[in-house]
Amino acid sequence: MSYSAKKILVVDDASFMRTVLKDIVKGNGLATEVIEAADGVEGVKAYQAQKPDLVTMDVNMPRADGIQALRAIMKIDPTAKVVMVTSVEQKQIVQDAMKIGARDYIVKPFDRSNVGLVLNKVMRQK
Repeated sequence: MSYSAKKILVVDDASFMRTVLKDIVKGNGLATEVIEAADGVEGVKAYQAQKPDLVTMDVNMPRADGIQALRAIMKIDPTAKVVMVTSVEQKQIVQDAMKIGARDYIVKPFDRSNVGLVLNKVMRQK
């Protein structure tokens, strides 16, 4: 992590899920700063204001869902690194998200070591 301070934005309407992801991120030394947003609208605003290195984006949220927020973020920054957070039965949504520009996805309930691997892999992508 010495190469530069990393910021990760965690977008999820469930504060419990944000806390779990924050713990995984910090536990794996993936970021020095974790920003939280409770829905897609907040997530897009936070992305614009903070320019995080990586975003985890829940699919199902009020106001703007993960796909709407992903589209907005990709318009702002086509190189954005976004990892979708989904439940197992949302495979089609994940495929759509990947077409829009998401780099990868993680599945709830989380396998902590897998989450760390996926986020680390995406963080290293150019």
